[in-house]
Amino acid sequence: MCVDLHIHSTFSDGTLTPTELVRLGCTQKLTAMALTDHDTTAGLNEFIKAADERGMHAITGVEIHAIHGQQYIHLLGYGIDHTDPKLQTWLKRLQQGREQRNLKILEKLAGLGYALDPEELVQLSPVGQTGRPHIARLLVKQGLCPDMQQAFYRLLGQGKPAYVSRFVYSAVETIAVIHQYGGLAVLAHPGQIDSGYRKQPRLIAELALRGLDGIELYHPSHRKKMRKKLGETARHHALLTTGGSDFHGSNRPKNRLAAAGSTCCPPDHILDELNQRLRKRRDLSTTT
Repeated sequence: MCVDLHIHSTFSDGTLTPTELVRLGCTQKLTAMALTDHDTTAGLNEFIKAADERGMHAITGVEIHAIHGQQYIHLLGYGIDHTDPKLQTWLKRLQQGREQRNLKILEKLAGLGYALDPEELVQLSPVGQTGRPHIARLLVKQGLCPDMQQAFYRLLGQGKPAYVSRFVYSAVETIAVIHQYGGLAVLAHPGQIDSGYRKQPRLIAELALRGLDGIELYHPSHRKKMRKKLGETARHHALLTTGGSDFHGSNRPKNRLAAAGSTCCPPDHILDELNQRLRKRRDLSTTT
């Protein structure tokens, strides 16, 4: 049996609503799911309600872009109390950073001869945030790029003509905030940081010293050799291992929702340690 602990909805850059994701998860016979939208928890209430109605084990989550030294990373926050207004205030700065970057990207694109209407961009995500994937979709919709991959390769990727950086918190602060609101901090798709696995050992060691709880072992981009190396590193630092499909719907058609026999099927036994560590984290949160 599989779980999927890395999924995106229409509240960030996915193309399915939280309810539709739960329905699909039930069809795939998943035993648990976590909604991990980028820098927002706005879809979690709908997600939890849909999961409760269908008997799906739901885990609250968020994926946060952060930086450690010169290395940009993504951190997954599992089991966070998304109802706390102080957490929402903290996330708001990230969301505003995305909005400001969008305007700067559109300005750069206009200067390059790619005129896009900001209102059309908003319409691509009427309930959630917009970001580079939405801009890429709009470029494709307008016939200015053949597909989203080419939009990033030609224009939007790091180092490309329309790339703009945005505000992010440090990894150390992000880990601390995830802990503050009862969650566990997990390094997302660490294999993507360096395919040769030169950067990961030191990075993971440093983050482990600063409270990192785990690493995402199962991910569509992680081949068997990479999973072996990551597993060894996780054991060395006594880190939790998790996994998920990084599903975005039609925005990333190659990343299909986890399922038995698919390229990504995180085993459901990883839930045992996740839940155990969450209980310990919440106990710590209530006594400090």
